[in-house]
Amino acid sequence: MNPTSGTPLDERALALRRRVIDTIAAAGRGHVGSTLSLMEILRVLYDDVLRYDPARPDWPDRDRFILSKGHGCLALYIMLADKGFFPAGELPRFCHFDGKLGGHPEAGKVPGVEATTGSLGHGPAIGVGMAIAARLRKSPARVFVVAGDGECNEGSVWETALTAAKHKLDHFTLLVDHNHMQSYGPTEEVLPLAPFADKWRAFGFATEAVDGHDVAALRAVLGRLPFEAGKPNAIICHTVKGRGLPAAEQNASWHHKSKLSEDDLAALYAALGPA
Repeated sequence: MNPTSGTPLDERALALRRRVIDTIAAAGRGHVGSTLSLMEILRVLYDDVLRYDPARPDWPDRDRFILSKGHGCLALYIMLADKGFFPAGELPRFCHFDGKLGGHPEAGKVPGVEATTGSLGHGPAIGVGMAIAARLRKSPARVFVVAGDGECNEGSVWETALTAAKHKLDHFTLLVDHNHMQSYGPTEEVLPLAPFADKWRAFGFATEAVDGHDVAALRAVLGRLPFEAGKPNAIICHTVKGRGLPAAEQNASWHHKSKLSEDDLAALYAALGPA
């Protein structure tokens, strides 16, 4: 059973979701479910944890963040716009020919995006490379990667885990958006992950689990990094796919939507309440 279904959403959570729906309405498409399971994770990272400078997105000692499950990029774009990496007026051009925000994040094109992602299983490996490079440069930069639970079916994720443990990368943190759903069904039906936390511990990670929609709990667990000297960190974030929109919650048909009617959009806004 998913432990997060009753977690209340505060006004900032609802406001960020309204911005998601605004962006999807302008584009006519988007990964609704995957974006909304991520929202609190990225909010806490950008509000409270990551060290960055929007005016200098290439600052050498910045913390690096990689959204490996790149299809959830709307959550990333909305946080980058919120923090001033690019104007919020760019959001309505999401997936438009005259816009820079594509259906997956592109490094070198979108300020604040550290790696081009969406081919699943690549983000953790890129992040480990960045963490090793930071150590060689004697930089204080930390590296954070968010991957999906379905993404953990990829063998490259576990090869990366072995490498991170070998190099004792305690400044590397992998957060798994464990919404228990893949693009076409529950993870337990597609390829079971349990015992998930024990797998990460067996691969040499100091591992914690948290309610991925509980802002205070996320702040607390991220505030304790590194969990153990000499070990990379894994945080399993139990989330609800489509959180905040009852029609979309844990509904695989809302993994991606490309045909939303006016009635559909009105229902989504109504579920979030007045602005």
